[in-house]
Amino acid sequence: MALVNGSVVTEFILLGLTDQPDLKAPLFLVFLLMYMITALGNLALIILIVLNSHLHTPMYFFLCNLSFVDFCYSSVIIPKMLMNFILKKNFISYVSCMTQFYLFGFCVISECYILTSMAYDRYVAICNPLLYNVVMSPKMCSYLMLGSYLMGFSGAMIHTGCLLRLSFCDGNIINHYFCDLLPLLQLSCTSTYVNEIVLLIVTGKDIIVPTVIIFISYGFILSSILQMNSTKGMSKAFSTCSSHIIAVSLFFGSSAFMYLKPNSTGTMNNGKISSIIYTILIPMMNPLIYSLRNKDVNVALRKTLRKKIL
Repeated sequence: MALVNGSVVTEFILLGLTDQPDLKAPLFLVFLLMYMITALGNLALIILIVLNSHLHTPMYFFLCNLSFVDFCYSSVIIPKMLMNFILKKNFISYVSCMTQFYLFGFCVISECYILTSMAYDRYVAICNPLLYNVVMSPKMCSYLMLGSYLMGFSGAMIHTGCLLRLSFCDGNIINHYFCDLLPLLQLSCTSTYVNEIVLLIVTGKDIIVPTVIIFISYGFILSSILQMNSTKGMSKAFSTCSSHIIAVSLFFGSSAFMYLKPNSTGTMNNGKISSIIYTILIPMMNPLIYSLRNKDVNVALRKTLRKKIL
């Protein structure tokens, strides 16, 4: 039963990305492939970093945590999303919906601050290389990661707590492929004013503050790169930074479009496309961006494969 005594919702129906039967099979294969690349890419990167001692540096410590978070929140969302393509009605219980939303919030907010820590790490490495080992000590790295996860924990708790106070009595159909905040607010039959204020304050802080810090850091980094005497080193640094900036811009840009646009509780059709970028595309891209062009990771991969073969 979706409704008890016509008033209390005990389960929801996820509409998914499309209701077109002809698109469901190809979309299922596309997103299944994307999830496999995401899961294998992030897990492989974590294993490489753990197994190779020369990758036990601050940069790879942050990258390992980024891969862990990407793997977790893509696994929270995509498997349930894939069910929309093979089932007529994709049900999710109230408890599972709230749990999915909390885990998603925890992971995606944590990622905002992990990306910020990574940008700060690169800023110190390029702009203040002589102080790098002092500034980015193991204790500092641990504090940065602890802070990132605490921000994720507190932000997700605030949003989920505000969501749990709402009543859902007018319907149980979520116009999305996972239990996200905005479509759930649309279903509520009680006032969502507090939720919307919390959304603007907490989400604004979690998007705007990291974005400003990241782009200030990369601004200093690019300034230092332009002062390099080596054309080869400048080209390599620009190539690396540009790919990082593109990934960060897509992540924060799509998140801001989804949660900070005016009248954000309006239509969800455009929001679904935006959500795909930061819930599916970015977790798949990150291990590729941060590893394929990375000489240290490629060397570690060859060494690990050689050991396994021998």
